Amino acid sequence: MTLDPLRQAETIVQIHALMAFAAIGLTIAIFAVKRGTKLHKGLGRVWASAMALVALSSFWIFDLKMWGNYSAIHLLSIYTLVQLFLAVQAARAGNIARHKSIMKQLTFAALGVAGAFTLLPGRIMHQVFLGG
Repeated sequence: MTLDPLRQAETIVQIHALMAFAAIGLTIAIFAVKRGTKLHKGLGRVWASAMALVALSSFWIFDLKMWGNYSAIHLLSIYTLVQLFLAVQAARAGNIARHKSIMKQLTFAALGVAGAFTLLPGRIMHQVFLGG
């Protein structure tokens, strides 16, 4: 493992990766605490902010180009932003089942699936974790 590829990447990529790593750590913490507590809500707010920054920062990353500068990953970013809004709205309305469902989907899609794609050969995280 080497952080050199990430250190040499553009600042927006570094921010994107840092926020994604923060979201992964926060996910673990959120699953470890009791739901509905002040701690859960506080961690959730920070997690949602980190995920929003991951999604927003992706709009300035153009490594994969399918439609001009954009790719399917940017569609996932739009999905993430919409789902974050809906999850917060559901929690505030007391619809905890919907909130829980959306958050599980987001964790799987935006962190799990998208994260797995960063490990493909040629991507920065592949270089970081699996070597050049």
